[in-house]
This record gives sequence, C-alpha cells and structure tokens, in this order.
Amino acid sequence: MKLTDTPQKEPVQEQIPAEKLAYAIPASSPTQNSDPNIQFDFNEGCRIAIVPNGKPWHIRIIDSDTKNVIFENDLEGGMIQSTKRYYVPLQIEAFQEGKLKFIHTFSAKDRNVLIQLAAGTLGDSLGWLPYAVKFKEKHQCKLTIAIGAPLIPLVKSQYPDIEFITKMEIKPEKYYATYYIGLFFDDKDLLYQPYDFRYVGLHRTAGYILGVNPDEVPPKVTADPGGPPISRKYVCIATQSTTQAKYWNNPLGWRQIIHYLTAAGYEVVCIDQAAIRGAGLIWNLIPHGVRDETGDRPLSERARWLKHCEFFIGLSSGLAWLAWAMNKPIVLISGFTHPTNEFFTPYRVINTHACNSCWNDPAHKFAHDDAMWCPRHVGTPRQFECTRLITGEQVMAAINRIPGFTPPPPSWQPRETTIAIADVKR
Repeated sequence: MKLTDTPQKEPVQEQIPAEKLAYAIPASSPTQNSDPNIQFDFNEGCRIAIVPNGKPWHIRIIDSDTKNVIFENDLEGGMIQSTKRYYVPLQIEAFQEGKLKFIHTFSAKDRNVLIQLAAGTLGDSLGWLPYAVKFKEKHQCKLTIAIGAPLIPLVKSQYPDIEFITKMEIKPEKYYATYYIGLFFDDKDLLYQPYDFRYVGLHRTAGYILGVNPDEVPPKVTADPGGPPISRKYVCIATQSTTQAKYWNNPLGWRQIIHYLTAAGYEVVCIDQAAIRGAGLIWNLIPHGVRDETGDRPLSERARWLKHCEFFIGLSSGLAWLAWAMNKPIVLISGFTHPTNEFFTPYRVINTHACNSCWNDPAHKFAHDDAMWCPRHVGTPRQFECTRLITGEQVMAAINRIPGFTPPPPSWQPRETTIAIADVKR
C-alpha cells in the first residue's frame, strides 16, 4: 500500500504528453463517494481519500477471497492507494472510535469499468479482448474498452453491449474501476500482473490480470461482406514482421513453400501490410510467385481474405491472430517465442535442435527498438538460428496434416535452388 497526505497524480506521468503514455491516467481523486468523508474507487488499484473531520480514522483493506488484511492503519486524512494494479476483490472498512462507519466490497455490477489495452497492436489486442469480455460477463458491469482506432471497426459490431473508444477519448472521472492490459517486462514486483506474462502466454496474461478463466477463446471480428475475393482455391500467407527475429530466416523457406502450394493447385495470396520491410542494411521482400494483396487496407478486408482461404501460413504476428479469430487452420512458424506464447494450433512449427524461446526468457528483455534483436547469439553465426533452421520440409509436413489438403503428385520435385555466398576477403 501507498499512503500519502493528499490525493495526487504520479509525477512522472504528468511530465509526459498524454498521447505518448501507454495508458490514460486516472482521475486525480477517487470517483466514488457514498460517505461525506470518504472517496474511493478501483482505478489504478484501490484508492481511498479521507477528508479530515477532527477524529482519527482506522482504515482496513481486506482481500475478499483470501481474507488477508493487506492494509491497516490510522490516519487523520489523506490518500491510500494499493500497490497491486490488477484485479483483486477488495473490501474497504473505515472505523472511528472503534465503530465501523463505512464498508464497501468490490462490486462492478451495473457500474462503469474501463479496461485499457496497451499499444494498439493487432495481435496483442485480439488476444486480450476475449478476457475483457469474460470480465464483463462475470461482473455484469458496463464495460468500456480502450483500443487502437484501426481495430474498433473490426470488433465494435460484434460486441454491441461494449463501448469501444481510443485512449484519447477516455473520461477518467466516469469509472468505478480501471484495469491495464499489457506486457509488463520490468514488473519484477508483479504490481501489474500476478504472474510474469512470459510464463503464462501473451494472451492468457490478460485472464490472470482480470481474474477470469485464462483458457483461450478467439475473439469475434467483422469481415467485409461478400464471398471469396477470387474464384480459385487459395492460401493466405503473411511473411513480414516488426523485428528480424520473428521472420522465417531460412533463405529457401518461402520459395519452397510457394512452389509446393502452387504444384498442389493453390493460389498463394500475401496479405501483409508492407511488400518490403526492414531496417538498416536488412530488408525483407514478400516471396516471388504470390498474389500481392499488400498495402494499407482495412483490417476487415484482410478478414475477408482469411474467411474464405483454405488455411493460413505465417509468423508470430498480428495477422496470425486475425486468422485465429477467423477460425482458420494456421501453420505458425516461430522459434523466438515458446509455443505457449501464442494460441494453440496443431500446425505449430518450431525446431528444438536450435536455440529457441528467447522472447519468453525473463533473463532477456525484448528491445523494441532493436530490429536485429537476438540476445543470445547476436553477431555470431548462430544469430536467428531459431527460424533459419526451420526447414521447408518441416513446414510442408505441417501443411500435409491439415484436413482436406491434397499434396502435389508424387512426381513433384522442388525446384533446384542455388544460394550464392560472397567470398569476402578482409
């Protein structure tokens, strides 16, 4: 617990422009007032403001589930704030002269609750959204979800009883409780999450933060209307990402898969946002031989492509989570994340002969600003071996297990491919 003389905002947050904060800050004073001398709420933890009335107060806060007393103290007036920011079912008790003058047990029923999803990225938000829905169903609250603007049209009509807004539209004085969903890399004291997200999975961490069943459930999303965008049967792929560790770094991989799928009679459609992406001297192009449907297009259009495809092949990135929301078979190629990090798919591809799962290792904090992040083997011949050693044959084997897929005829052979390696003399 944190005890102060007067209600106050966090000074560090006041120095940062609101649009650059990961989350909107709560109202400067607690928003609930059922006693003239006591204000309280559950915005950024449990907050209690005591107005002095000439008599000392004895304040007690109890975890309703465990019955542990987590705070107890005497004060004339001031502000109390719990250190835990995730959901904890708390009961507030206030005594004067040995008599119970005020009691409140957390109850969000019919009250306004705000759940803020950090960053606005596609995959994270789609993974977290179902747990916010579970919270609403459990507590019967009036739920508002702060989410990235491009995602609102994708989900708004699917959840008509939830208000979706952007971070800048938040009116903090409105809410009884607020919860923050994100990936808290530096939360060593577990103030924002009961368990380190790297142990429980990127999406399931939201279930633990909100105190709901952590079992994964795909979100509901809206696809553009209409049937299949093309008449041929097709497979969607997404090959681009935000950091090189996420890429399939086997130089032959995508080329082999495109040849394999084409020989099996499929058109291969690339639905990445960017046809070319990279940093510094390293730039990644979408594979040759695909139908190029890249570009800045609505996510609902991407959802339509996914809705009618036979299956999806991609990386640990947002479009894989969108394919999951569309209930498609997903071949997920990833080595830098542990298999528990993403949703379950029986077609997950990882090579455990190589270094793997660094992103889920608390010893290595992911550096968002380092496009070449490889914490264990940077600058060595083993850099990015987690995906470089995933072979085309591995991915083909996963594809072959998808119900309804017919492999190419036995006479099919992959094209000969030569890799030119420059002989650099120093």
